[in-house]
Amino acid sequence: MKVDRKKKIKDTLCGCENCSNGDKYFEWLQEIGKDLKFDENLNSLLAFFNALGNKERLTILKALKNKERCVCELEAILDKSQPSISHHLRELEKVGLIRGWKKGKYTYYTLLREEFKGCIANLNKEFSFE
Repeated sequence: MKVDRKKKIKDTLCGCENCSNGDKYFEWLQEIGKDLKFDENLNSLLAFFNALGNKERLTILKALKNKERCVCELEAILDKSQPSISHHLRELEKVGLIRGWKKGKYTYYTLLREEFKGCIANLNKEFSFE
């Protein structure tokens, strides 16, 4: 952070928080920022949200909610090509929300419910207002 920006923030901090030592308060806030930056739970949540941040992936998860499905079923549901579906499936598999397996010449996918519930529980724990 640039020196002049740091000074301006320090000068402002004591006005909004009624502190006696802007330097000390600033350093304390910087430590909070460092801790949050390397918080593995936040990194986990980010991966979860990135996986969910796409309508096709959300649709796939919804389609897998009650039934395992093969890729050709997902192609029909999403009206997308096999390479596009495979890309989204890889992204969901990467974060551990689904699992695929071969059954004959077809690949089937299932929603990993407990992992999904774990991500939701982690979100709730991190941002619970109780």
